[in-house]
Formats: sequence, structure tokens, C-alpha cells
Amino acid sequence: MKLASLRIITKDIRQSVQFYEKAIGFTVQWYTEDFAELRTNSVTIAIGSTRTMKMFHGEDVTESKDQSNIIIEFLVADVDREYERIKNLTDRIIQEPTTMPWGNRSLLFRDPDGNLINFFTPVSPEAIQKFK
Repeated sequence: MKLASLRIITKDIRQSVQFYEKAIGFTVQWYTEDFAELRTNSVTIAIGSTRTMKMFHGEDVTESKDQSNIIIEFLVADVDREYERIKNLTDRIIQEPTTMPWGNRSLLFRDPDGNLINFFTPVSPEAIQKFK
């Protein structure tokens, strides 16, 4: 089995695509006005409008009353440098760069739809080894 992509469903696809292009630094490939993809070196982030969910038996299976329990995580070369770039992109910073007990320095923020994103850089010898 191979993880192929993560898909984000949004009410405002243009806003989400623009946000992710700026946050990640990859250019989007549009397939329809309701579906686009950002291909990174390790995973594809698919972004679909809520209208695409009608194709799944006409149900909005993404409707949830609770906050999402998922964090989209990106390994970055320098989380502090990324923070300097991201802090001008969003006012939804949850945690400024902080070294976590497991050895990663992490920046946590939300996208326009409220999804959590973690940019992290391994800093402890163990974490650096893990991500080699």
C-alpha cells in the first residue's frame, strides 16, 4: 500500500489553493474549477471544492461537528526561516517555532479552512537520524 495524496475539501478553493501555493512554495495544477493538486517531493496535496463531494452518492461526507484531528506535517530545512515567511501569510499561528520533547522544532498554524499544518525541523541527534 502507498499513500498517494491528502485531499482537503474547502468551500473556497481559490483561497485555499493560493494559501498552499504560498505556504509550501509549489505551483498548483488545476484539473477543473473544483479540483487542483500540489505535488511535492513526497506527497500530493489535492484540493477540492465542496461541490466535488456530491460525486460521492450525493452526500456531504466531509461535514463534521468537531474540529479536525489531523495535522498535515511538512519536514522543512529551517523552521525558523519558514516562520518568518509564514507569519506574513496568516494570522492563525497556533505555536511559534518551539523545540518539542521528541527533538523536532515545530511551527503550528491553520490554513484558511482551519486545518492544522505543522512545519518541523529535526534538531536533536535522534530526530536528525530518524529523518536522514
